[in-house]
Amino acid sequence: MAIGVFKLIKALSLVVVGIGVFKLVHHDIVEVLSRWVGAVHVDPDNRYFQKVVTKLWSVDDRKLEEVGAGTFFYAGVFLTEGLGLVLRKTWAEYFTLIVTGSFLPVEVYLMTQHLTAVRAVVTLVNIGIVGYLVAHRLGERKRKAALCSPSTIN
Repeated sequence: MAIGVFKLIKALSLVVVGIGVFKLVHHDIVEVLSRWVGAVHVDPDNRYFQKVVTKLWSVDDRKLEEVGAGTFFYAGVFLTEGLGLVLRKTWAEYFTLIVTGSFLPVEVYLMTQHLTAVRAVVTLVNIGIVGYLVAHRLGERKRKAALCSPSTIN
């Protein structure tokens, strides 16, 4: 249940990000970001802000649309996982295992290239999710096998 709720929160977050990305299409991203920074009183000379501005300078509408579409795609995947897990569907456990497990090699590779606290936490959480679901599935199989064994029928 907790994993399902976590996936639903991720889906909702990605929907919000996707909407925000699509709202930036046909706008000057650097100008919009500058207004946001001014609204929250961040120093515009801050080196992190300058890095972001430098990266965003080359983003065009096509790239924003691609990012927005990708964000909604992953939101759909997380929504499917989350709803299936909250509704306690067996297929959702397998689906989550496959999806989450398939990203682990990429996450580990990215951590080896540039270790950050966020990457480490995300990778550890996803490893925990995969480990829990594998253990849960194996436990269910053992329980079903024990219920169907000849020694329990007598």
